[in-house]
Amino acid sequence: MLSDTEQKKKLSLTGSVALGTGVMIGAGIFALVGQVAELAGSWVPWAFVAGALVVAFSAYSYVRYSSTNPSSGGIAMILKAAYGPGVVAGSFSLFMYVSMILAESLLARTFGTYLLRPFGMQGSAVWVPVLAVVAIVAATAVNLVGNRWVEGSATATAAIKIVGIGAMAVAGIAATGVSAFSRLVTGGADATPPESGLLGFLAGIALCILAYKGFTTITNQGDHLRDPRRNIARSIVIAIAVCTVLYLLLTVAVTGSLSVPEIVAARDYALAEAAEPLFGSWGVWLTVAVAVVATLSGLVASLFSVSRLYDMLRQMGQVPGLPGSVNRQSLLITAALALVTATVFDLSQIASLGAMLYLSMDIAIHWGMVRRLRDELEFAIWVPAVAIALDVLVLVPFVIMKVRTDLFTVVVTAVVAAVVFASQWVMVRRRGGEADRQSSDGRRSQKR
Repeated sequence: MLSDTEQKKKLSLTGSVALGTGVMIGAGIFALVGQVAELAGSWVPWAFVAGALVVAFSAYSYVRYSSTNPSSGGIAMILKAAYGPGVVAGSFSLFMYVSMILAESLLARTFGTYLLRPFGMQGSAVWVPVLAVVAIVAATAVNLVGNRWVEGSATATAAIKIVGIGAMAVAGIAATGVSAFSRLVTGGADATPPESGLLGFLAGIALCILAYKGFTTITNQGDHLRDPRRNIARSIVIAIAVCTVLYLLLTVAVTGSLSVPEIVAARDYALAEAAEPLFGSWGVWLTVAVAVVATLSGLVASLFSVSRLYDMLRQMGQVPGLPGSVNRQSLLITAALALVTATVFDLSQIASLGAMLYLSMDIAIHWGMVRRLRDELEFAIWVPAVAIALDVLVLVPFVIMKVRTDLFTVVVTAVVAAVVFASQWVMVRRRGGEADRQSSDGRRSQKR
């Protein structure tokens, strides 16, 4: 049993929710509104609501397993339990890990884009990645200090983000009038339906899911959370609920302020663009301030949680570590990979890569629950079955739309998937060879 001092060092429910929302309320809402508008037109608010519905079904599998078997590598452990410590579990665990690396890159580039918006330099091919690197380095430094600093900063910044985004949304809706809400039903005179109809709307939902998928990082907190069997489920439900309300209010305000073409034209900084006609230059600065806090705190929270996932993968022998006895290896490796992706890919490519990898992993999680864990856990099988159907329903249209408009990103995703599976095949064979050698050495020593 842990002492009171050890218990105090663990994350509280508030700290867990703060870390979860810290990852969720970041680049997701600040960078994705414009990209979703390209696909879903003026149905953006409904796309985010539909995304919350898909995530609600998905969260069930994570809650049921992680509450029963809490650990620092939540997703990796679910996959290991479902498929065994082999190629499949390792590959889809890495899909999740890579998708979270991409999420960190999205946060970092969004930080740079919004910070440069007041100076008209938001499209700079040099300064956006430079500031992205600065953001990742700063977030890594905070994580190196320790858990208490991470939790303390996450709790404080989560409050700032929730209040700031909520205030922006309410003020925006007040400025545009109650007609902003009526447009959810009527569409308004200037409504712009998705160019590709239902296919485009479903593809837009796939991107919206990125704004919620940060809830999965809560499953990585098991060993670091007080009373994880109760608090993991509570934390996930609270985080998703808070984000759903904020996203709905904010997207209603944005679509009430800007037309769809205007949102698409400013897709990487749509929230700042929407604030200007409503509140002038001070509105832009306020949006930038909230975006900076949201993205930096999101990076701190994400690095904390994702490095825990890498820790578990190292313990499982699925990924390598650094040579020698380097401290905090998983954190440093995670930060280094985020630096690379933040400088190589733009926001649209990062979001698309992350969506395809995450949804593929999510399907594997639910399939494992239905086919492999149905006799080991108590859960309603129909829920993960519906989650699989919903994931496929949004993933297939998204891939179709990307093949039409951005084949390069689809090819990169396929290459990444192939490299992950090949590397896991090599790691599993090497691990098996080492086990055989140890067994052989043991038999020889017994004969002597």
